[in-house]
Amino acid sequence: MFTQVHFPYCQRTAASTLPLLPQRIPRGKRIESLKLKLGVSPNWAQLCTPPASASRKTEISGHTTGLSLNNDRIYKLAYSTEVLLDEGKGKPQGSVGYRISSSVDAVLLWRNPDGDDDQLIQIKMTDVKVEDVNQQRGEKSIFKGKTPPKLIGKQNLEALQRPMLLHLIRGKVKEFYSYQNEPVAIENLKRGLASLFQMQLSSGTTSEVDVSGNCKVTYQAQQDKVVKVKSLDSCKIERSGFTTQNQVLGVSSKATSVTTYKIEDSFVLDVAAEEIHFFGLNFLNSIKGRIVSKQKLELKTTEAGPRLIPGKQVATIIKSVDPKYTAIPIVGQVFQSTCKECPSLSEHWQAIRKHLQPDNLSKAEAVRSFLAFVQHLRTAKREDILQLLKTASQDVLPQLVDAVTSAQTPASLEAILDFLDFKSDSGIILQERFLYACGFASHPDEELLRALTGKFKGSFGSNDIRETVMIIIGALVRKLCQNEGCKLKAVVEAKKLILGGLEKPVKKEDTKMYLLALKNALLPEGIPFLLKYAEAGEGPISHLATTTLQRYDVLFITDEVKKTLNRIYHQNHKVHEKTVRTTAAAVILKNNPSYMEVKNILLSIGELPKEMNKYMLAMIQDILRFEMPASKMVRRVLKEMLVHNYDRFSKSGSSSAFTGYIDRSPHSASTYSLDILYSGSGILRRSNLNVFQYMGKADLHGSQVVIEAQGLEALIAATPDEGEENLDSYAGLSAILFDIQLRPVTFFNGYSDLMSKMLSASSDPVSVVKGLILLIDHSQDLQLQSGLKANIEVQGGLAIDISGSMEFSLWYRESKTRVKNRVAVVVTGDVTVDSSFVKAGLEARAESEAGLEFVSTVQFSQYPFLVCMQMDKADAPLRQFETKYERLSTGRGYVSRKRREGLLAGCELPLHQENSDMCNMVFAPQPESTSSGWF
Repeated sequence: MFTQVHFPYCQRTAASTLPLLPQRIPRGKRIESLKLKLGVSPNWAQLCTPPASASRKTEISGHTTGLSLNNDRIYKLAYSTEVLLDEGKGKPQGSVGYRISSSVDAVLLWRNPDGDDDQLIQIKMTDVKVEDVNQQRGEKSIFKGKTPPKLIGKQNLEALQRPMLLHLIRGKVKEFYSYQNEPVAIENLKRGLASLFQMQLSSGTTSEVDVSGNCKVTYQAQQDKVVKVKSLDSCKIERSGFTTQNQVLGVSSKATSVTTYKIEDSFVLDVAAEEIHFFGLNFLNSIKGRIVSKQKLELKTTEAGPRLIPGKQVATIIKSVDPKYTAIPIVGQVFQSTCKECPSLSEHWQAIRKHLQPDNLSKAEAVRSFLAFVQHLRTAKREDILQLLKTASQDVLPQLVDAVTSAQTPASLEAILDFLDFKSDSGIILQERFLYACGFASHPDEELLRALTGKFKGSFGSNDIRETVMIIIGALVRKLCQNEGCKLKAVVEAKKLILGGLEKPVKKEDTKMYLLALKNALLPEGIPFLLKYAEAGEGPISHLATTTLQRYDVLFITDEVKKTLNRIYHQNHKVHEKTVRTTAAAVILKNNPSYMEVKNILLSIGELPKEMNKYMLAMIQDILRFEMPASKMVRRVLKEMLVHNYDRFSKSGSSSAFTGYIDRSPHSASTYSLDILYSGSGILRRSNLNVFQYMGKADLHGSQVVIEAQGLEALIAATPDEGEENLDSYAGLSAILFDIQLRPVTFFNGYSDLMSKMLSASSDPVSVVKGLILLIDHSQDLQLQSGLKANIEVQGGLAIDISGSMEFSLWYRESKTRVKNRVAVVVTGDVTVDSSFVKAGLEARAESEAGLEFVSTVQFSQYPFLVCMQMDKADAPLRQFETKYERLSTGRGYVSRKRREGLLAGCELPLHQENSDMCNMVFAPQPESTSSGWF
């Protein structure tokens, strides 16, 4: 089949209209072939050279040119974009996704007569189809038997097939024109196609604005090929999203984009683009996913097309084509798919509230319901949330408060603040749950901190709640500073409040509250106050200041700080309690101790009170056994005979320090440490149980439970240790949970309080923290360069119950302390790619229920006392689920599910050998009676 081609710039001869050769001849050889077929000499072709003002491809010196279209031609191309979702294994048969394909007509409408690098191109999609990427789906394909109008929607299809205009200057997009009021999702698909026409023919790095945003791109040009690498991390585009700041609980992601152009005569023969996004949860590699987005544009043929529209102003040209065209950003825009059958907020609550009953909180189902409801609350209005809070029953109301606070939206914050009355002491449990949920917030904002600061300046029905507000203010200050928000007005005000309270406390008893706030905030400017209180403060205040220093990074433990800590440990200025001295030594040994610091600490062993001798010796041995950073320096010092001798390393006692692994892998480790310090009379002084999670250079203080007791020697007529003669009887529990210091809990305070509780109280545990926590929270909207919208959501929640108890029996001359940790944890990862008319998704979920119990038993019926410590890790079932799906907006869908279950066997975590020997004595088997009668 032959058509005719016109040469508008040829002189009027018989040859001004000539038969065209078959259409599939490559463009570069078309004119030459035409000459040979007609017997035209090459010199004749010069007659067809256009005048300078109408030059088609004149190179402009100093300019970087891009694609250029021939005059009066229609370029027929085939276009397709496809997306696949999988777990990153690279097996197409195991993926879900879809492909959108069409024919494309590209026409040059106008070229600036002053320079051919200025072009207006019309692009039109026709014959649009939607189909499976996985051809093995067969009869299960959701697209089978569906026509494009039914799949895409009649109005959507009409909009998609309306032509768009692209104004290119030197190969880069100047403006993108389409029609008003087209669906955003459809416009994005058109933007994805139009962006492929933006490129340059020379190597170099530059910034470009396309559907992905303003991105840094690098071109590598060869003879007939250009490769464009887009740095997706550099793309500036407005998209909602947030993530957990701590890397242990965070999500790692990687994105690449490579587009390859095959070029001939300044136009494309073939374009292949591939964009890959991979994400994975750092501490749990089963929660991961991959998005692979591909685009392909291939030139099929060219045909005769409309003549160029004459004119110098592009605006006039566009108006003449169709006055309804309007300039819109080529950057992809946000759209939300509507949910047609989703339940209302109240309906959702009614469906899940049975799972959130207090008796069900140890089950994974409770956490699943909590996470799903948090997502729903993020789209809810203030009025609906407030109504739910007012009508919820009392048994599930604390769990509802957890969920509303964890939503972290302006509407949810307004609703919960309207609901809670801090001036009343009748809702203390709800107020405390709200405050702790604020402390655990994954991405707190300035407004939350401003709200709590305002509340603190008001009145309270409970002083415990007032203290908790200040402690949580400290936690929010640290999180906002970690997210580069230290200079925010609310943060500056909160810092002044904390530091001002330490400098000049209005009430002496408020000092402890401000120290606990600083223990969360970890402000560098607070260190001078900590040193003052650590060295000059009273016992409990001094101990709290020293433990706060223990949480600071090694960069802040300067020589000046260590000088003060050395004075405390060696009691150069005043006598300090054992708890303060041992903590000071621990801070020194943890933060690059010098040779003399280590030597002086080792030389002090043997000169200390008996149990402190044993504790310090155990600490040094633990550093060596566990290969802690200070172990090299300790080994250097131990080469001295004066330091390393039998007398020093043979001290007896019951105090201990031990660190071990809960779990260990090449890229992560989970450790536990337990240290117990006794008084000289054998009564518990302090027990400290820690769990840390390490991931590369990042770490997370998962939990710390400290039980402290003092002034109990009078119960057994024992003599207190030096410096502790006048201490009041006291026992309490302090906890850190996921890097957040909680308000300490008191078992008893004073001798009379102790005796009344011993005579009247049972051994029921005291709750330290109980509730639902949103621990992992990552949301990321992605604009794919194909125009499709992707979303990655990773959430992790847990129901937690930490309780502690202390039993004391004079009859049996035995005491027991118990710390129970029970958790149910659920982690979900959900990635979707949405075109508004079809969605593909991948969901991964892991869940487990676990428990850890620490029991310390002391028998003081003989001397020395018998002490047995036990750490039991309960059996933990592990369940993993994977769901892949494709779903049409009409409701038809394909779903694939997988499930895997296992059991992590429980065990008793090992401690040092001395403890094992002691436990065998405490729990020695009772001898069986040989008598068969009464006598």
